[in-house]
Amino acid sequence: MPRAGLTRDRVVAIALDVVDAGGRTGFADLTLASVASAAGVSTPSLYKHVASLADLRREVGVQAVGELVRLTSNATVGRSGPDAIRSLGHAMRDFARQHPGRYAAVQVPADPGDPADSALADAGAEAVAVVAAVVRGAGVTDDHVVDAVRILRSAVHGFVSLELDLG
Repeated sequence: MPRAGLTRDRVVAIALDVVDAGGRTGFADLTLASVASAAGVSTPSLYKHVASLADLRREVGVQAVGELVRLTSNATVGRSGPDAIRSLGHAMRDFARQHPGRYAAVQVPADPGDPADSALADAGAEAVAVVAAVVRGAGVTDDHVVDAVRILRSAVHGFVSLELDLG
C-alpha cells in the first residue's frame, strides 16, 4: 500500500473537512476513525501525527478560531461604527454557514488550567480583540468594552445558532 504522505498539518486539514462535512454536529462527532477513513489510512497511523483525539480536537479549534479571526479582521478593517458591526456579524454568519463544523469548534473554550490549551487560549484572545476593536470603533468606552463584546457575540451567535438549527 502506498504511503499516504500524511503530516500533522495534513491530518488537521482532513479533520477540518470532516467536521464541516458533519454539519453543525461535525465537531462533536469527530473521531480519529473518521479522519483515518477520510485519509485512507488505519486509525493507528494517525498517532504518528497527533497524540490523541483531544490533541486533534484542540488543533482543529486553534485552526478554526484562527480562520475566523482572519475573516473578521479582513471584513472590519477600515470600517467603524455600525458598518464595522454589520461587517463583523456578516463575516461570522458567513463563516458559520460555510463551515458549520468549524463554527462549532470555535465555541469550545480553552481550559485555562491546561498548558496544552495555550495556543487555543491565544487564538481566542485574538478573536476577542477583533470584536473589542470593532466595539471601540463604534464609540464604546473601555469600561464597557467587555460587556459590549459579550452582547455582540451573544447576539450574533444566537442568530447563527437559530439559523443553523432551522436551516
